[in-house]
Amino acid sequence: MDQENKKNTEQLTEDLPSVIAEMEKKCKQAPDNVVAFHHLGLVYMKAGRIDDAIKSLERCIEIDDQANQPMINLGAIYFGQGKLDKAQELNERAIEVQPDLSAQAYANLGLIWQHKNDPDKAIASYEKAIQYDPRLATVWMNLTSVLTMKGEDERALKAARKATELEPDSALAHNNLSVALFFSGDYGTAKNHMEKAKELGYSVDPNFQAGLEEKLS
Repeated sequence: MDQENKKNTEQLTEDLPSVIAEMEKKCKQAPDNVVAFHHLGLVYMKAGRIDDAIKSLERCIEIDDQANQPMINLGAIYFGQGKLDKAQELNERAIEVQPDLSAQAYANLGLIWQHKNDPDKAIASYEKAIQYDPRLATVWMNLTSVLTMKGEDERALKAARKATELEPDSALAHNNLSVALFFSGDYGTAKNHMEKAKELGYSVDPNFQAGLEEKLS
């Protein structure tokens, strides 16, 4: 995060009570304003007022049943609460109402299917997300993990390379690439990316590191 963005974020955090008061006032003045309720919901989320955030986002959907982004954000809250079925329903609705703006919804569904232990559906969802927005580095990382778990080493390696290309300073991306390279038999390059992941702050699995060092000895 650059210094200007960091400063703006810190200022917003300090001003949350006043921002909330201002947004609540706008919502009272315009009870059918989807944008105002959406913004209020997001600010409530930032403030940790989750029940209020849910009410605001639900109000968005009541006003406009095509409100794709509030559905996605509400689904994210339910996912965080472990309410996977509710999260799934909201993301599927978001895709249905605005399929051209559904990359994040498909990405979220991928996570939901991972948590439901259905790797095939997770992979399909991640690939859909990438189809709509190939720049989502986190999706490439998650896809790498699922493909690695399934033993699809070639596809996992391709996904891992794409993730590090998009986010070259991501510790997780380098760790995933190291694992994918290990299973492809390229142990030297795997070690390079493992060291890069550690340099960036990733806690590498000691069993993986030991296994890699054994292959290189």
